[in-house]
Amino acid sequence: MSTEQNDRSAFIDHTRITVKGGQGGDGCLSFRREKYIDMGGPDGGNGGRGGDVYLVSDARRKSLLDLTYKPHFHALDGSPGMGANKYGRGAEDLIALVPVGTVVYRDGKVLADMKVPDQRLLVAQGGRGGRGNAAFKTHRNTAPKLSEKGEPGEKYVLDLELKLLADVGLIGCPNAGKSTLLSRLTSARPKIAAYPFTTLNPNLGVATWKNARLVLADIPGLIEGAHSGKGLGHDFLRHIERTRMLFHLVDIDGFENQDAATTIRMINKELALYSAVLGKKEMVIVANKMDLTGAKKKLTALRKKLRKYRIFAISAATGEGLDPLLSYAAKRVAELERDDDAPEPAEPIRFVVERDFEVQRVGDQFFVRGKKPERFAAMTQFSQPEAVRRFQNILKKMGVEKELAQQGAKPGDTVKVGTIEFFYEP
Repeated sequence: MSTEQNDRSAFIDHTRITVKGGQGGDGCLSFRREKYIDMGGPDGGNGGRGGDVYLVSDARRKSLLDLTYKPHFHALDGSPGMGANKYGRGAEDLIALVPVGTVVYRDGKVLADMKVPDQRLLVAQGGRGGRGNAAFKTHRNTAPKLSEKGEPGEKYVLDLELKLLADVGLIGCPNAGKSTLLSRLTSARPKIAAYPFTTLNPNLGVATWKNARLVLADIPGLIEGAHSGKGLGHDFLRHIERTRMLFHLVDIDGFENQDAATTIRMINKELALYSAVLGKKEMVIVANKMDLTGAKKKLTALRKKLRKYRIFAISAATGEGLDPLLSYAAKRVAELERDDDAPEPAEPIRFVVERDFEVQRVGDQFFVRGKKPERFAAMTQFSQPEAVRRFQNILKKMGVEKELAQQGAKPGDTVKVGTIEFFYEP
């Protein structure tokens, strides 16, 4: 494998992971037994809670590569309770580190946008520990012979997408000089060569102007058809959606027998086709390679064709014109930051009342679905007659038995709640 391929594979900006909270520990069924002490009573302790799974944004990480190689994050289960009212130990939480700028999706919806370092996001909650029989003691039932299993932890499939956080995005055709400009303005040292597509991954650098600090991102070169996947730039267009403004770098001689104005219009069209946000993002034109013969004449023609844009003339190779460009960027980014900090109107709170369960009939089978009944089924010790009676009473109080009767359930029909299957007996 070539060095270029290795460099490209080291940068991963989207992946899918599975997260699962730990199961709670089982409660204990135990009675106190001591010499010369009658009716010692129930003393079964509760189980410990299962561990939670958190995503934490880490400023040192620049890629989702580690999560691609290790996509499963399962927290540990809680310990079971014991006699003598001993509670089980709770499991430690599991931390998965992601780069700053990671967008987390669940079921196609944005769960969180992790823009700030050390931001914590609970993605899978561990189950609570099952109760031991001591917890079920009442004045009516002084010797309960039931306990609970630990609650299962939550399990989800998450899609992660990394969008780099930068103030200024450098875009343009291949060999426009973006990497050279980045190396001039910052301490970044991207690969620079006299052939197209030398930049295979986005490169970040920090530039300073007086007291201002700007983060610049060099995006791999764009070509016609980039919005539909042509070339390398399509994979990285998402990274310039976050930038506050764009430097559209153009070789004053143009690209592939097209003049500078034509290549600018072509790239701008690709941005608009990819995303309406990119099509409207603030942009300045940076005419590069002004040290070449005939560059001033071509710059005059470019200004006439693109009057609506602010155009800076520079030479990334010699450093000509970089100070005015950086000064303008620092001032404009500060203004855009103030606009971004404006408070957004608060969304009205809407409450949606949903049923605890639903019953679906398939032939002679009935499926009871819902978080609440499935949770009770998973935590019931069906080897304990008293626990089975409790489970039946819970379903009756919830209205499940009534709903089954209304849908035509007859004695002997199969009913499934989660992974538990039993015969219907009203």
